[in-house]
Amino acid sequence: MNKSETRELVPVEVIQRRILLIREQKVMLDRHLAQLYGVKPIALRQQVKRNRERFPPDFMFQVSQEEANALVSQNVIPSRRSLGGFLPYAFTEQGVAMLSSVLKSKRAVQVNIAIMRAFVRLREILATHKELARELAEVKRTQEEQGKKIAVIFEVLDKLLEPPAAPPRRRVGFTVKEREGE
Repeated sequence: MNKSETRELVPVEVIQRRILLIREQKVMLDRHLAQLYGVKPIALRQQVKRNRERFPPDFMFQVSQEEANALVSQNVIPSRRSLGGFLPYAFTEQGVAMLSSVLKSKRAVQVNIAIMRAFVRLREILATHKELARELAEVKRTQEEQGKKIAVIFEVLDKLLEPPAAPPRRRVGFTVKEREGE
């Protein structure tokens, strides 16, 4: 299969929607990976269990009861019953890469390539967002400084626009000085 066939097999956008943030890690659930690979979730889990030494905790972990409940409430998983009595496994990017050595079909290899591209694209997007956030903070800081300078300019302009204070008026008429000694 060539590159365009891989894209048709699994669009990157579909994969990106399946990448979740659990325990502050970007992961994919076993059920979503099974769908992408075209196998049943139980078959995927069996292959992983047979090759457990290839999946250390930083490659794969089992989702806790609370995390599974949160996934159901967020509609990531349709219901607890859809899990078939098993808590799902979550695979990190390295765990997904390791799956290609466990699942050896041509489809698995091509899907794995597409998934790796999706993880890379997601990293690029996140890096871009961080850079944009930094630039936005700089613009905001500059704007605040400029705002202070503009406020000072307006204060000076307001003072210049005020009518000049009237000089003390001299009284019209004669003033009588009292003589001393009278």
